[in-house]
Amino acid sequence: MQSLICLLSQSSVFDEASRHLKRLLNIDLSAKQCQRVSEWYGSQIDPMVQANKTEYMPQLSKPKKRDENTYIMVDGGMVFTREDKWKENKLARIFYESQNAEIQRNRNEIMDTVYVSHLGGIDKFLPKVERHISLVSGKKIFIADGAKWIWNWVEDNYPGSIQILDYYHAIEKIEHLAKHQFEDESKRNQWLDQQKELLINNGVLQVISNMKKLRSKNSVVAQAKQKAISYYEEHEDRMLYKTYKEQGLLIGSGPIEAAHRNVIQQRLKLSGQRWSISGAQAIANLRCYEKSGAWGIIENLIRLAA
Repeated sequence: MQSLICLLSQSSVFDEASRHLKRLLNIDLSAKQCQRVSEWYGSQIDPMVQANKTEYMPQLSKPKKRDENTYIMVDGGMVFTREDKWKENKLARIFYESQNAEIQRNRNEIMDTVYVSHLGGIDKFLPKVERHISLVSGKKIFIADGAKWIWNWVEDNYPGSIQILDYYHAIEKIEHLAKHQFEDESKRNQWLDQQKELLINNGVLQVISNMKKLRSKNSVVAQAKQKAISYYEEHEDRMLYKTYKEQGLLIGSGPIEAAHRNVIQQRLKLSGQRWSISGAQAIANLRCYEKSGAWGIIENLIRLAA
């Protein structure tokens, strides 16, 4: 019964979980009781992870190849809390390369994933992610946007990894510059198409050179230009997109952005919601385990507490 309460509560609002219990099993349990039970069990997950109890941590199924490449994607999104108003929820998605399967022409789906979530700072989030990374094999491939905290962490802890700046974030930077630089739409699009063609063919240094050649007509354009140049210069070693594609690697962070919508936003960012930090973390934990295909661990936690 407690497992069912947790399962329903991580999937839908507590009022709905209460109504489902009444309809399905004719059990009267208030929304507040659903909240208390689910948040309590969700709060038991982090201590298990911090204690390195691997039997209580989601794990990927055995890879198809020995020492298979492992993708690690990290990103942040905001959740509204009572204590701090908008607070960043950080999410990691870990999966083996072979799990990125083509299910239809030009449509792939990641079949097996481990999700790790933390509502708060990197001091607690990153050690949590590292414990999960330690359970996977093969070369690590990190894909993320330009957030400095992500790449500083990767450089310090996984220096032999493959580091890829999300291609679409890179494009956004030059699109922002072009919007300010070119009033004429046809000239803007022509310049952008040239830069995109260079970028996808390992021409990042030429793109930087082309940006530097642009004459800024005012301070706003000059600022956009300098920001784009600095961004590209900082990440140029992570922008060898032709090389990555030739190796069959992903170049975009779409899977982690989709995960934010599917794992976090669909439950924690519904209209009118305002969470306690502890409550949001507990429900996010339950959702990560359910979406990781690890609900059996939650059932074991409930049996352990009985």
